[in-house]
Amino acid sequence: MTADGGVDSVGAYLDELAQQRRLSPHTIANYRRDLILLSRMVGELPGDTRFAQVQSAQIRRFVAQLHARGLSGRSLARTLSAWRGFYRWLGQRGVAPHNPVDSVRSPRRSHALPKALSPDEANRFLTTVASDDHLEIRDQAMFELFYSSGLRLAELAALDVTCVEELLAGEVRVLGKRNKPRIVPVGSKAREAVASWVARRGHLAAVEESALFVGRRGKRLGMRMIQLRLARRAGRLGLPVRVHPHMLRHSFASHLLQSSGDLRAVQEMLGHASIASTQVYTHLDFQHLAAVYDQAHPRARRKPK
Repeated sequence: MTADGGVDSVGAYLDELAQQRRLSPHTIANYRRDLILLSRMVGELPGDTRFAQVQSAQIRRFVAQLHARGLSGRSLARTLSAWRGFYRWLGQRGVAPHNPVDSVRSPRRSHALPKALSPDEANRFLTTVASDDHLEIRDQAMFELFYSSGLRLAELAALDVTCVEELLAGEVRVLGKRNKPRIVPVGSKAREAVASWVARRGHLAAVEESALFVGRRGKRLGMRMIQLRLARRAGRLGLPVRVHPHMLRHSFASHLLQSSGDLRAVQEMLGHASIASTQVYTHLDFQHLAAVYDQAHPRARRKPK
């Protein structure tokens, strides 16, 4: 690391995040991109300004420039968070005398609610005609698991055959963000679909392949291919929305909350560290209730003209 917090410190900071805090490769890649951007912007300042000499006014100017380039409030908030954490790290090592990002706020961002399928759309998506195609049977097992247990894409792709006995007994153990383990229940439809796939898996899986879900070549199915297979089915069914793995997770959470009203239980099953992350589904639930109200309440119906 250079004495004034030069570019070498970015690599050291990212290494620490990956090795000690065990952040995901995707998160590390985002941090790297944001800190390389900061490095470039600092390099454009007049004189020999390094990270340690940057002031809050300059950070605000950087934010204004990025906003003018079209970065959304959400992207700017993430970028500022990465910069703030980096400067906090520099401060702990006596490199930066102060954190110039602490007093800088990002532009207001709109909080878009996650999109979820309606219960009817979810049933339509998961109801298929009987098929002997190995890939269709595999897909059905994957999609049922997404919706039944609220799994993340990476969690589903990482499942191994060693989980089958536990899964068929009604629960599955997954490793979530920051390597946090959790156990989630598996519904009867998902168990049936997985059992059907396990009976066929041997026709595709390579010798000694540990993955539960494999592709045509017998190797672990990648996350991108799972996304494509899901989009393929949605397109074939003519669903009016773009279906992706996280939408099935959102649908799981929204429908479960509508039925149970138990926010803490939904938080536990989703693996959210904070209840605030789960509370967004209460807004989805309210939207559903508001729609019912508008259609049913005598004082809410529009009078015919």
